[in-house]
Amino acid sequence: MDYFRKSFVSLVDFAAFRLCGSHPIYSSLRNNAQSELYNRCNGNWKRVLRFLQSVEQSSHMVETAAGNMQIKSGRYHTLLINDSGVYSCGSSLCGVLGHGQETTQCVAFKPISFPYQAQVIQVSASHNHAAFVTQSGEVFTCGDNSSFCCGHRETSRPIFRPKLVEALKNIPCKQVAAGLSFTMFLTCHGLVYTCGLNAHGQLGHGDTQDRPTPQKVELLECIASVVQIAAGPSYGLAVADDGTLFSFGSGTNFCLGHGEQHNELQPRAILSFKRKGIHVVRVSAGDEHVVALDSNGHVYTWGKGYCGALGHGDEIDKTTPAHLTSLRSHLAVQVCASKRKTFVLLDNGSVYGFGWMGFGSLGFPDRGVSDKVVKPRVLDSLRGHHISQVSTGLYHTVVVTNQGQVLGFGDNERAQLGHDTLRGCLEPTEIFIEETEGNAQQ
Repeated sequence: MDYFRKSFVSLVDFAAFRLCGSHPIYSSLRNNAQSELYNRCNGNWKRVLRFLQSVEQSSHMVETAAGNMQIKSGRYHTLLINDSGVYSCGSSLCGVLGHGQETTQCVAFKPISFPYQAQVIQVSASHNHAAFVTQSGEVFTCGDNSSFCCGHRETSRPIFRPKLVEALKNIPCKQVAAGLSFTMFLTCHGLVYTCGLNAHGQLGHGDTQDRPTPQKVELLECIASVVQIAAGPSYGLAVADDGTLFSFGSGTNFCLGHGEQHNELQPRAILSFKRKGIHVVRVSAGDEHVVALDSNGHVYTWGKGYCGALGHGDEIDKTTPAHLTSLRSHLAVQVCASKRKTFVLLDNGSVYGFGWMGFGSLGFPDRGVSDKVVKPRVLDSLRGHHISQVSTGLYHTVVVTNQGQVLGFGDNERAQLGHDTLRGCLEPTEIFIEETEGNAQQ
């Protein structure tokens, strides 16, 4: 920080400078990376601080005028956290909605009850199971547990209401990431635990043995302190505090980023980032591709290029991370990948999308529901809003604005957008949350 000690334009600028210095992302950067970020933000400490805060919140709850919120899209459902509670809408036969065996569809956001008062601060939604982290570090799961991805070895039956993961009871966690049939858990001390199916090595333990309860990834503990995790269908990603990105599991579609399609049974650093001195701060795992964000707000994609999901103007696969140069003049704060589509959120609240339209879930009303958008394009339909977070499922997408509004677009055949009268929305449509008294989260 000594490099920047000079006159400040205002006390606010100086305060932002001090807050940047103590921010965990900024303090983990080398001096040259700190100066690069400062220059990328046009020498504006307030912008640097906003970038750091936005990146940090991108995988957790975001601050809005209506309170803290997080939105997560699953396959045919959506999960929402706000200061009042945890909600779900959509369809599921295996308990991922969290409302009991009798509830297989919610046409509007419905509050989820927990066994006892729990302040949920982070959630992850997969195809058929969900995981929740509380402020005290406890983890709850619900949904299909046939693969033991929910971490409860005593039953392989569906878990229809959130249940405490006993194996992590004395291990406080801060983030969860749900894959197809496995789950990753990030502890408050930077350790990673995994459970579930392990046919491709997606649990990261150096073998292909399934784990019915969360087990520590010892091989990762020896080499890194992890700050963020992401789970694809059968592969895992872990971002270390020094900016190294590790991948493990299924190498199909080049999602591991090593230039080959071999499975990796244990965490392996993606060397192309390290060779170029790129400090990764966040990553998102799609079904067939990956998108990453570095400390300068640059975006990288790799994996299967079908439908233009990588954003490079074609449908060619990328075997290793490739810089998305068309966005190099912008400062990205969040990246989001799903099946054949990608979203990038900028620090000014605008959203770019590319890939497969997927029944309108890419957010371009002027394009056909099965069209391809092979280069990043701004979502004009959201121009009237400052977006703070975006999440996309199989055929639907949801966003949170800085005013606390929740907007959705795409398919609604299974009520995943929380509307009981619409089959789908090509234009972003507001989703309302009915606050109820006596909610579990207080």
